[in-house]
Amino acid sequence: MPRTKHDRTAGLRRGFTWVGALGVILVLAGLVGLLYTAFATLTTMLLFGWLLLIGGVVGLMQAVQARGTSFFWLAVVVAALNIAAGVVMIRRPEAGAEALAMFGALLFLSGGVFRVIGSLVVRGPQFGWTLVQGAFGLFLGIVVLASWPSSKYVMGSFFSLALLFDGLGLIAAGYGGRRIVGMVSDRMTPGKKPGGPGVKPVQPE
Repeated sequence: MPRTKHDRTAGLRRGFTWVGALGVILVLAGLVGLLYTAFATLTTMLLFGWLLLIGGVVGLMQAVQARGTSFFWLAVVVAALNIAAGVVMIRRPEAGAEALAMFGALLFLSGGVFRVIGSLVVRGPQFGWTLVQGAFGLFLGIVVLASWPSSKYVMGSFFSLALLFDGLGLIAAGYGGRRIVGMVSDRMTPGKKPGGPGVKPVQPE
């Protein structure tokens, strides 16, 4: 039985509703992670470790299937490194968090230095914004390094913030999608004024 326009519209609305519901879940997870940064950091490291381990195993299987090719040993080495890193992350998540915090601090510092120097040398149209970004990167790098190794929990904070903003984006997408579907449905419904209540239809000239 073919689906009617009403069924397709209802399906789209349900889909955007699920998108918004997923956004709410991510927002709640992000807020919980910000409240319990240590738990969020360990969870992030364990998840990262399992992803490395699974990716390494899959890469090793692909390398075995591609044996005899020129990149066989390179694929084996990369897969072995991923497996080893995944095992270390799973067995010692706190050590992994400390290493990633140090790596993140160095990235912040190097990126901040390049942005500050680049903005001062080039002085392009985005001079002020680039300078502020560089200064903020330097500030974050110095803060993380100054409080290392206790700054290992910053990884959980970053992950929680990412969940929070992703969730807010999904909520906005779900709400906006449902609204657009409703507006299109109103315009396609015979005998119904487009735009809904409070919106005057455009009169032809």
